[in-house]
Amino acid sequence: MNVLAVGHEVVAAAPPWGWHMPWWPVFPVFWVLVWAGVATLVVRARRRGLGPWRRPEVQTPQEGTTAAAERILAERYARGELGAEEYFERMSVLRSGAL
Repeated sequence: MNVLAVGHEVVAAAPPWGWHMPWWPVFPVFWVLVWAGVATLVVRARRRGLGPWRRPEVQTPQEGTTAAAERILAERYARGELGAEEYFERMSVLRSGAL
């Protein structure tokens, strides 16, 4: 090892290929693994529909409730609880969206 005297200080001047040389490949491999892990997590989250990529399930209230109400009206009409005029009147109100 070379020793340099700079002013009142003694500085050890070691070549850059000193004792730490065998460890330098570890750091690039480490960062490649870190970024591969991040990419894997992003891909898995997208496939599961998580995160900001999630597609919102848009369902208007009329889609779900109107179909159920029409089914109930049809059942009541089939049992004879409603007359034809009342059934068609209620169905037209449901389909127009004026609940």
